[in-house]
Amino acid sequence: MKISEVSKKYKLSSATLRYYEKIGLLKNIEKKHGIRNYTEEDLNTIHFILCMKKSGFKLEDIIEYMKEDKTKRLEMLLNQKEELLKEIKEKEETLNFLNYKIEIYSNK
Repeated sequence: MKISEVSKKYKLSSATLRYYEKIGLLKNIEKKHGIRNYTEEDLNTIHFILCMKKSGFKLEDIIEYMKEDKTKRLEMLLNQKEELLKEIKEKEETLNFLNYKIEIYSNK
């Protein structure tokens, strides 16, 4: 799959994909005549990166994660899970407050 197709599929700019390659998140991207060809494994890695980012990992954390052993990876995942659960709880509390205010204004 060419970079423009990958860019469209994941809603990432071509520059972002090249940056991921530059910083070592994407490795050994096949190139023919200077044109990148992404494999299924590359697409899986991009999906992984995006999921990790959505969970709150920074790019530097993802790079570290990829370098670490299984034990350290598990620790990193558990720590991030705790952070994500805290964020979810805060969002739920905020949503409950908004629903409370909506209820007040709806009953006037």
